[in-house]
Amino acid sequence: MLPEPHRLRRHSDFSVTVRRGRRMGRRDLVVHAFDRGQVEALVVSGSGPRFGLIVSKAVGPAVIRHRVARRLRHICADLVGQVSPDTDVVIRALPGAASATSAELARQLRAGLTKMNLVVPVSEEP
Repeated sequence: MLPEPHRLRRHSDFSVTVRRGRRMGRRDLVVHAFDRGQVEALVVSGSGPRFGLIVSKAVGPAVIRHRVARRLRHICADLVGQVSPDTDVVIRALPGAASATSAELARQLRAGLTKMNLVVPVSEEP
């Protein structure tokens, strides 16, 4: 479960992240990231990155959307300690996310964040 301080809740936070942040598209996800530290008015008390999810009806019926959201929240909880603390991240699930495995979603999210230099890549063990 993603702890409360690491969740994006307000519509304005989602809007700022999507409109003013950087975007990286993947096969089943679009990752939007915004550095709160660059804008003084948006500095939020508390430490750590904040994550938000957008899972539309295009992904599938409610059961599938909730399954995708649960998987993404779990992945985000694992990334909390590896993402820059002043970062807001919004993950938009695309229709392919419904059939993707959790490992594929995690790999795509990590790849998007790594490409934006927001997370340190995990070294693969032989």
